Amino acid sequence: MENVLKFDTIRDYNNFNNQATLHPLVSIVDLSKADPRPARRLCYNFYTVFLKQIRCGDLRYGLKNYDYEEGTLIFLAPGQAIGENHEEIYYQPQGLALVFHPDMLPGTHLGRHISDYTFFSYEVHEALHMSEEERQIVMDCFSKIEFELKRGLDKHSKKLVVANIELFLDYCIRFYDRQFLTREVAHKGIIERFETLLNDYFRSENPQKLGLPNVAYCAGKLNLSANYFGDMVKKETGKTALEFIQLKVMDLAKEKISDRDKTVNEIAYELGFKYPQHFSRLFKQRLGYTPNEFRILNN
Repeated sequence: MENVLKFDTIRDYNNFNNQATLHPLVSIVDLSKADPRPARRLCYNFYTVFLKQIRCGDLRYGLKNYDYEEGTLIFLAPGQAIGENHEEIYYQPQGLALVFHPDMLPGTHLGRHISDYTFFSYEVHEALHMSEEERQIVMDCFSKIEFELKRGLDKHSKKLVVANIELFLDYCIRFYDRQFLTREVAHKGIIERFETLLNDYFRSENPQKLGLPNVAYCAGKLNLSANYFGDMVKKETGKTALEFIQLKVMDLAKEKISDRDKTVNEIAYELGFKYPQHFSRLFKQRLGYTPNEFRILNN
């Protein structure tokens, strides 16, 4: 069984890092206060954001090494794990961590919209790399959260703390938008690989064996998380990744419909549809005609 060190509460994580617990559901953790420790695989049952403030190699994810430069943010949703077990390797943690428990969110605007922050499901190698100015904004948000925690609990605490967490996350959406733009060349390469992946998929027997390719399948083949891939495709093309796949399917369908030796049902199965009626419904939705109407119009 995999050896994973799990943290269920904010207090547990604070104690692990020699940090005082000012609030049972949220904390700004100064990782430099922690004792040097062996490399371990860690799992957090709360939202975790790491701000790496210096270049260091103290985190590993999967089988890959990553260097985190000053101003890199890493996001983990509850239940995610990070790192690897190397008990013989000791390191001194650095940087800051914002941790907040899901129990902090019920009844708040952030609680109703936490799923909008899709970067919590990005892979570690899809981290947010910030400019110095952006890092200062993040530090200001962290300072406001810490200020409220140090004041002690009162009737305003939850509202102000959650509001500042939400403000920080909203800035991160803006910063990720900027990162998508500044990495436009690399992302165009991924879009081209996406198109090639789809072309190769439909030239193979995969549609009959596996069905239609979904977003998770394509993202996995491109070594990206589904959320990062979906957000990148949307920023780059203006379409969702699912729309991109569906438009490719429709382009192929139009070509196949011109072959009158095949029935609509046969074409649907060739493209990977389990049920022909689903193919006809999507065709009508995307093109405004049923497959048979399209065939007659292009006779």
